[in-house]
Amino acid sequence: MHVLDDVDRRLVAALRIDGRAPVTQLSRTLGVSRMTVNNRLGRLIDAGVIVGFTVRTREGSTASDVHAVSLIQVEGRDTDRVIAQLRGFTEITALHTTNGNWDLVAEIRVATLADFDAVLGRLRRVP
Repeated sequence: MHVLDDVDRRLVAALRIDGRAPVTQLSRTLGVSRMTVNNRLGRLIDAGVIVGFTVRTREGSTASDVHAVSLIQVEGRDTDRVIAQLRGFTEITALHTTNGNWDLVAEIRVATLADFDAVLGRLRRVP
C-alpha cells in the first residue's frame, strides 16, 4: 500500500476538483515544481492510487433521465473479477464496495426505463 504524504494528498485533492488541471497550475497550487507534480502523478498512477480520470457532469445536464442504485451480492471470492466486468458498463456512473448483505453498490444512469431494464439484464448475466 502506497503511503500518501501531504503533497500527495493535496495533489489528489486538487485533481478531484479539476482532473484536467495543467501541471503548471497544479505546481502553483501546491507550491512545488512541475517536475515534482509530474513525478508524483507518475508514482500515484503506478502505485494504483490514481486509477483513472473521469468527467463529472452537472445534475440534469445530460440526457439520462433514469437514475438508480443497484445492490449487488457476489458469491464466493470473485468480487475483483465482477468489479472489472462492471467497469465496462458505461451506464454505471459509480461503483462502491460495501459489507453486510450486499457486496457492491452500483449507481446507474440511463435515458429510459427500457434502457434500465436492458442494463439489469446484462448485470444478471455477469457470473
